[in-house]
Amino acid sequence: MKLLHIDSSILGDASASRQLTREVVATLRAADAGLQVTYRDLSADVTSHLSGATFAAKGTPAEQRNLAQKLEVELSEAILNEFMASDVIVVGAPMYNFTVPTQLKSWIDQIFVAGVTFRYSETGPEGLAKGKRVIIVSTSGGKHAGGATGVGHEDYLKVAFGFLGITDIEIVRADGLNYSPEAKQAAFTAARASIGNLASASVAA
Repeated sequence: MKLLHIDSSILGDASASRQLTREVVATLRAADAGLQVTYRDLSADVTSHLSGATFAAKGTPAEQRNLAQKLEVELSEAILNEFMASDVIVVGAPMYNFTVPTQLKSWIDQIFVAGVTFRYSETGPEGLAKGKRVIIVSTSGGKHAGGATGVGHEDYLKVAFGFLGITDIEIVRADGLNYSPEAKQAAFTAARASIGNLASASVAA
């Protein structure tokens, strides 16, 4: 089984989401000794945002691309290939200003490719990335899940992955992290309980 581990926090070792994604991956690895893990740090890999230049690069024949275009296309293709090859995707998704980090949004833009991860037909859109399991590690300083301020965070990610045909989407949540030291500890305790349940689900599967 192949697992893709995505981190998007800009906070390095101080990041709650990074700490918890590591624990998720370690737990799943313990349950499956043969697990193959690919790691991508979106804050370090400088994933390109969509632009006219990006589309121009992809639309230029390979032999005519300049160096910048070649590098941009290679990174875009690598991101897409990693996603498509993975059975499980663990996504670190901290909340920044009521939504996901721009680095994570850019990564999502790279995996939305018509004819590869989704398509339109006479009956409407169809996701082509079926059969994958997505585990979203959601962190936030406040409590937003289920409310209007959470729509651009967890809800957005569920819609995005669901559009690609993924129905197995799980949330490991640590919220209210900035309320107090006690609230932060309680949030981590709850998140780790969720991680323990992920391991049980993996063994059952």
